[in-house]
Amino acid sequence: MTFTENHPGGEKNMKMNETHQPCNPKQEKSLYRIGIFAAMNHVTIKTLRFYEEKGLLIPACIQEDNGYRYYTLDQSAVLQKINSLKSAGFTLDEIHALHNGGNQKDIISQRKAKILDEIARLTSQLAVLETCGSQDVKMLSSAVTLRNIENVTVACMDETITSYDCLFDAMPEMGELMEKVNCICAVPDYCFTMYMDDGYQEENIHVRLCQAVEEEKQAFGKLQFETLEEIQAACIYHHGSYDTLHHTYASILSWIEKNGYQIDGQIRESYIDGVWNQEDENSWLTEIQIPVRKG
Repeated sequence: MTFTENHPGGEKNMKMNETHQPCNPKQEKSLYRIGIFAAMNHVTIKTLRFYEEKGLLIPACIQEDNGYRYYTLDQSAVLQKINSLKSAGFTLDEIHALHNGGNQKDIISQRKAKILDEIARLTSQLAVLETCGSQDVKMLSSAVTLRNIENVTVACMDETITSYDCLFDAMPEMGELMEKVNCICAVPDYCFTMYMDDGYQEENIHVRLCQAVEEEKQAFGKLQFETLEEIQAACIYHHGSYDTLHHTYASILSWIEKNGYQIDGQIRESYIDGVWNQEDENSWLTEIQIPVRKG
């Protein structure tokens, strides 16, 4: 069954949020029942009713006696535009704003910014996955060893960092202080970080930066000196980016548990090769040293 439509103001095309008119026999455009219109546009009746509820696509007319809803072919273009905007990630509220006097430039710019942020986040995740894949064999081939680490005199500096990414930001300051008191680094080189918190911290992470030196000096500002006693430690080498250190931590912590040991002191990360001497992060080498005792 078809009906005709009479548009107020002489407009030829339905607007997205135009108020529907009661059906009357003098209308000129063909109208289609909601079920047929839904099938024509490959959407569900439920979707059309939802768009009507949100004010996005109002039926061209509604029969007063039975509430049947009718749409025109012009409204197919409106429906396709709504679906296109949805596929671009716009919310229904944003789509409504776009077609009701909202600042289109601002709304589209905000959506572009969100997409770019999401691309950056996913690109970062992809880089980690690729690193995991390329380093998988190396990580598996690095076995956990149990060894004694001799007592060592270190220059050290305590810092509270906001995140693990900030770990190396404090090291240049420590190097400058060491130069001022004429510290001589021990050979072989032994530079490491000790984590002073009990358990993992998301922020306000307390660390102690340590560098093995030939002799203990007088404390100078934030720079302190101490001699660390010999420890028995479970040790494992990590090859590559620090972004994947958690995989190596999982391996060594699993080994400690399976072999009946308990952690007995602050964990050390010893930096053997890194950005300071290797441009390719695949060549970076870190040793995780965890003091242990038999449980």
